[in-house]
Order: sequence, then C-alpha cells, then structure tokens
Amino acid sequence: MAIVDDLKFDPSGLIPAIAQDSKTKEVLMIAYMNRESLEKTLKEGKACYWSRSRKKLWTKGETSGNFQKVKDIYYDCDMDAILLVVDQTGVACHTGNKSCFYRKLK
Repeated sequence: MAIVDDLKFDPSGLIPAIAQDSKTKEVLMIAYMNRESLEKTLKEGKACYWSRSRKKLWTKGETSGNFQKVKDIYYDCDMDAILLVVDQTGVACHTGNKSCFYRKLK
C-alpha cells in the first residue's frame, strides 16, 4: 500500500477523514483514521474510523446500523486529509440528522 505509506498522519498517527454521500455529494461527517482503520476500510469496504474519545477502532454503523459502504477514497494535494465517497445507510450523525453539518454559523 504505497500510497498509504505516503499519507501524512499527524503526530498522534491520525488523519482527518471526510465522508461524502456518493449520490448527493453532501458532506456527511468528519472523523479521524489511523493506519489500521484505513487499512481495515480498504480491506472490508466499510468505513472504519479511530475514536479519539474511546481510543479504539469503530466501524461506522456497528451499533446504529447506519453503515457507510465506501465507493472511492481520495486524498488531498498535501496528502494530509482523505475523502471517503460513501453509500450511507440511514443517517450519518449520531443526533439523527442525515449530516453532522446541519447547523449554520451566522
């Protein structure tokens, strides 16, 4: 996985991961991945993230059933952020909203 080796993880070993709906292009959420969660995502095709609060891997939807099937993964020009294009089952946000970005800063 040469590209994974070239990604720039932060000093904690994390990289921001943005999830985007494959059909609507809506930004659903941002989370963090470490190398292990990214490799698991690539292997299994379901978004797996690193929980900074629980300090463990979590597959999106493992408790809610709101899985993210990964269609494509892109990385940015600086190689320090990734974009997951996903087919979202149910909602992405733990609040019950489709997207975590449902509030507007005025």
